[in-house]
Amino acid sequence: MQIYEELKARGLLAQVTNEEEIRELVNNGKATFYIGFDCTADSLTAGHFMALTLMKRLQMAGNKPIALIGGGTTMIGDPSGRTDMRKMLTIEDIQHNADCFKRQMENFIDFSEGKALMVNNADWLLKLNYVELLREVGACFSVNNMLRAECYKQRMEKGLSFLEFNYMIMQSYDFYHMFQHYNCNLQFGGDDQWSNMLGGTELIRKKLGKDAHCMTITLLTDSQGKKMGKTAGNAVWLDPNKTSPFEFYQYWRNVSDADVLKCIRMLTFLPLEQIDEMDKWEGSQLNRAKEILAYELTQMVHGTEEAEKAQESARALFAGGGSAAEMPTCELEEGDFLNGTIDILGVLVKAGLTASRSEARRAVEQGGVTVDNEKVADIKTVYAPEAFAGEGIVVKRGKKNFKRVVMK
Repeated sequence: MQIYEELKARGLLAQVTNEEEIRELVNNGKATFYIGFDCTADSLTAGHFMALTLMKRLQMAGNKPIALIGGGTTMIGDPSGRTDMRKMLTIEDIQHNADCFKRQMENFIDFSEGKALMVNNADWLLKLNYVELLREVGACFSVNNMLRAECYKQRMEKGLSFLEFNYMIMQSYDFYHMFQHYNCNLQFGGDDQWSNMLGGTELIRKKLGKDAHCMTITLLTDSQGKKMGKTAGNAVWLDPNKTSPFEFYQYWRNVSDADVLKCIRMLTFLPLEQIDEMDKWEGSQLNRAKEILAYELTQMVHGTEEAEKAQESARALFAGGGSAAEMPTCELEEGDFLNGTIDILGVLVKAGLTASRSEARRAVEQGGVTVDNEKVADIKTVYAPEAFAGEGIVVKRGKKNFKRVVMK
């Protein structure tokens, strides 16, 4: 099976332009393609996994990836999927985030000997003259068409700033610039980016002629796409200092039964024949599938040793034993204690297992809280500092959410 057919078989592709031309291009290793990453944080998240693994797959098939760091577009902010304007970052913050992205991407993509490029759109966007841009590029865009784009329509009621309105033009200019300077002939992005990305192909053709060979593919965006990488309202980071290898493993170990095989197909490099056999799995076999998914992705990000340690710790935890050393940990301070004790509700809130004391109360009353595998039935249960000495205590809410709680 050739690479384009494999991408389709793995359920990765949503919309394409020029499908036959794209198939010919990527199957013969002739694509120079880019995916953009805006630098809104100092780490990539699990939500970037689809893009990173796609770049690796295409590179393995002989194509050339360009990782576009959005140092310039981050200063504007993408309105797609947003109900309000993004936080404005400084140039220094954006550069720091870009440097962090580069180190993490090198775990997936081979940048040696010109096999891939990493470029920053700040290098050209920040040098643009506004009036020249309006004359050269602005005339190619219809405001009527832009307002019909989904990325803008969903923001019209709450208000769309003129700053964000320019994002489509900036993203389109990226493709136009890279087509001319890096021979980039293909762009990938999330399905919610379709309008922005079509703007790039149309700009190239309007400026350079209808025969310009530039193409667009969007990746499937579903419950495991843009929404991927968040749990309990928090991002799941690729940086081990922000999300430990154990927490990262547990995130994937806890995906739903309905999503586990989809994730294995989209995100791992296991052979499709093996995954097709797993499609027949059901019941307890799906737990084995979740372990496979969690191990494969943790190994990809954090290495074999950390993946094995995370798997062993997870198995030990749910078997009711084993060392707590690899568990996500919450540290209590003296100020967390009132009159020398802290109640179970305070422990749950401090550990981030509930958002409030009222939510913690409901969790206890519903029988969903355990401490060191013993159910806590009384909301007035209190603990002295000594209870958290050494390895501390393991607090669980439900089957999947837990923290080791220790004294600082």
